[in-house]
Amino acid sequence: MESKEAYEKKLQAQLDEWNAEIAKLKAKADKAEAEARIEYHQRIEELRAMQETARSKLDKLKAAGDNAWQDLKEGLDQAWEDLGKAVKAARSRFS
Repeated sequence: MESKEAYEKKLQAQLDEWNAEIAKLKAKADKAEAEARIEYHQRIEELRAMQETARSKLDKLKAAGDNAWQDLKEGLDQAWEDLGKAVKAARSRFS
């Protein structure tokens, strides 16, 4: 079974990776034509909102006691899966 600390580190590393990916998408958006730029920025805002939700869940996990963190794990796993899929879809769409 994975420890709480290892799980937190894994999630934080993934969140940092996605943050970098979203920053790359934003840089692309800033260089895009006006019409494409609007779509880019809308998608980036959606990703940022999902990222903030994931970050909030991670903060709750960090604050949870050793016994309670397992209860939060399922919701975290789903948030991470959703955010990962959204980042991947945005990357594919705007590549």
